[in-house]
Order: sequence, then C-alpha cells, then structure tokens
Amino acid sequence: MTSSSTGTPADGRQSDGRQPDGQQLDDQEVAGLAARLREHRLSSRLTLEVAAGRIGLSPAYLSRLETGRRQPSLPVLLGLARAYGTSVSGLLGEAMVEPDPVVRGGAIEPGRAGGWGYRRAGAPGRAMQALRVHVPPGVQDAVVRVHPGEEWLYVLRGELKVTLGDRVHHLAPGDSAHYDSLTPHCIAAESDTGVELLFIHTLLQSPGGELCLGGGPAASH
Repeated sequence: MTSSSTGTPADGRQSDGRQPDGQQLDDQEVAGLAARLREHRLSSRLTLEVAAGRIGLSPAYLSRLETGRRQPSLPVLLGLARAYGTSVSGLLGEAMVEPDPVVRGGAIEPGRAGGWGYRRAGAPGRAMQALRVHVPPGVQDAVVRVHPGEEWLYVLRGELKVTLGDRVHHLAPGDSAHYDSLTPHCIAAESDTGVELLFIHTLLQSPGGELCLGGGPAASH
C-alpha cells in the first residue's frame, strides 16, 4: 500500500445532497424503501433535521428519500442504518431470519443502491455489520463522511482510493485499512471495473450496547 498527502477532495455533491450533472444516482426502485426509511426514523424518534444532520444530508434530501423521489446510494443507506440502529438489509426489506454464525458466499447484486452492490457477510443484529461490497467506477459517491465508530475494509479485487483526513491512500488487492470513522473519510474505485472489498463497521446504535454514542452533524453534503 502506498500513500501520499493531498487536500481533502470535494465530495461532488450539491448542497441538497444531489449529484451534479452526469453523476446521478441509480434510480432503480427498491419496493417499499421510502416508507421503511420514514418508519425507522419515526420509531427512532428523530426529526428530519436531526436524522439528516447525523449522516450529513440536508433535511430536504432526506425528505426526498422518504417520499421515493430519490433512491439512496449504499453509503447513504449505511449512514441511515447506523443512525436508526438497524441494518442495510432491514432498510431494504430483506427477510430477517434467525442469526446464523455461518454466511455462505454468493454473487453480489449490482445496482441495488445507487450503483453500489453489496452482500451481507455477517449475522444481523450484531454490534458490527459486515458486508461484501462492490464499489462502482467513477466518483458518484466520493463523499466525505464523519460519524462515531470504526470501519475496517479489505480489498479483494481492483484498486481503491481511501481518503482519511488530508491523506490519500491507494490500496491494491490484499491491502486493508482500519480507522476511526470520526476521521473525515471517503472511498472511491480507481479501477475501470470497480472494486470488490470486505467492509466492517460498528453501528451507531446497537442491540449489543451503546458502543458508539453521540452523533453530531457529519460533514455537510
């Protein structure tokens, strides 16, 4: 793994959370997603303003997600899952089964969340969430994020750029990164075919205990 210093990159989003021209999110509809996003926010007793602030979105953009006028990317879904103490699978309405310590492999489904593909790699309802993720090429989600907790990733295929604070790290297959997610961070694929990686993060709220307290405003989008 090599690294070099650079300034924090622009996140590529407009002030309301939209992508600039030519970088629109994949609007493939996930049935019932908008209603579930609203239900989870209300059950967490969070206003639009507080929930949006926790993950660095504008209230107007979160409102669009809850009314189905926009489809969230996987990074946004990860942020919402942390804020609501649930999993990405739960937000997407996937059937919850009795936790099994063994998770079998399988193909990653592309395009489920703004072009990002993912497959669960750990049991639901735990203090950590493990995913296999496909990061698509381009900069459509090179968003700088700040939130309580920790993140760990391991590159399986492709070349990945990880920005932590004011440093940029270029990761190849076999490289990994483990960092405090209060450090401003973003990831982006450098390979034309994207990057496949293992990704583990701690939930903002967890049935296993309040491991990540707080949740002040994240980096503004």
